[in-house]
Amino acid sequence: MPVMRPARPHYDTLMQRIRRRSSTTAETRDATHRPSAGAFASPWVQLRSARAHPFIFDRMISASDPAARPGDVVSVYDKSGRIFGRGLFNPRSRIALRMLTFDDTSVDEAFWRTRLAAAVELRRTLGLDRDTDAYRLVHAEGDRLSGLIVERYADCLVFEVFSLGTYQRLDLLSRLLTEQLGAPSRLDQPDRALSSWRIVVRADDRVEAMEGFRVPPPADRTAGRVTIREHGVRYWVDMAGGHKTGFFCDQRDNRLRFARCCAGAAVLDLCCYTGGFGLCAMLAGAAREVTSVDLDEAALSVARENAHLNRVRIEYVHADAFAYLRQMIANGRRFDRVVLDPPKLAATRTDLDAGLRKYHDLNALAVQVVRPGGLLLTCSCSGLVSREAFAEAVFRAARRAGRAVQVLGVGGAAPDHPVAPECPETAYLKAMWLSVT
Repeated sequence: MPVMRPARPHYDTLMQRIRRRSSTTAETRDATHRPSAGAFASPWVQLRSARAHPFIFDRMISASDPAARPGDVVSVYDKSGRIFGRGLFNPRSRIALRMLTFDDTSVDEAFWRTRLAAAVELRRTLGLDRDTDAYRLVHAEGDRLSGLIVERYADCLVFEVFSLGTYQRLDLLSRLLTEQLGAPSRLDQPDRALSSWRIVVRADDRVEAMEGFRVPPPADRTAGRVTIREHGVRYWVDMAGGHKTGFFCDQRDNRLRFARCCAGAAVLDLCCYTGGFGLCAMLAGAAREVTSVDLDEAALSVARENAHLNRVRIEYVHADAFAYLRQMIANGRRFDRVVLDPPKLAATRTDLDAGLRKYHDLNALAVQVVRPGGLLLTCSCSGLVSREAFAEAVFRAARRAGRAVQVLGVGGAAPDHPVAPECPETAYLKAMWLSVT
């Protein structure tokens, strides 16, 4: 049976040492840690090391069934041959296994139906439909469905796919999910059921390259536009061309909380994307003025459309946040309320140190444009950055800028983004509320 090559340094040296061992040692090792023919339920994977986490990396696997194909559900065994669980297998990916169970539960159609039904029921329990028709229906590992995110936007479902196994089962998953949801309805016409859900599939280019699949581009990009409602504000969502799934539902509660602090205030929305915080501050918070800044021209174009859609006047600035803040500091311009919600600055572990430096530098500038007694809401959506590391970067930034801060609160994503205790990455969003003096 083939043994998967560990992805770690000094592989050749290690293999030379192993080959020098006697055949008796090898036979003993195999007898202890390898299955005899037919001992494992096929297809199977055996682990070199195990942890109660949905991600099993390639270096943690000692052997795999020759019959196991990329995307298969496999039975997973620990190094002593005991059943560890079942997961989606992809030997070409760095995340070679995405665990679905940590027992011997069968992963069949009934399994997927049960997991999706639980996710839908949780959102119904939260009562989201009272305030919005845009929310996360499936939060990947947070809903024990590793590799899958599903957002609901009005009568549309956007599937964001992170694994080959999930991509291969999209027809099944979309059928089961729409069965659980029933016919869609609009927030402004709750008693009028529409005929069917529209389905959009998204995947990041890097994920596609690593996992080995390709989502076909939509035949009609304009068909990927939809209007949603949140806290009385309307937004255009570009599901086909926008970042991630087109809108950031995770900040829903933070948008409203921030807006409630903005009555009569001059507001700065940095890295505004399609204008969520600024629009909510103006419409739900009665802000006096709002300036929204982003480097993405396409996102700003949608933000301007959103302002027209809601008949409000907002100043939109096409600029890099670093350069804009330096200019405001040079001009002596300050704001009553500032929200800083940058894109992910630490996407991988190799980016972590550089990402933390960027968070530090950006916050050191942002805190200087807050009027004394004003409020700064600063965020990080980098799952690899811990709350403690992010807080330390922000506090050091404030000290560097010579500003004193008080922590008014620390939060995260809205509750339709549940956190799995065994997967800290599901608590990816950090939001710190600071009073600045």
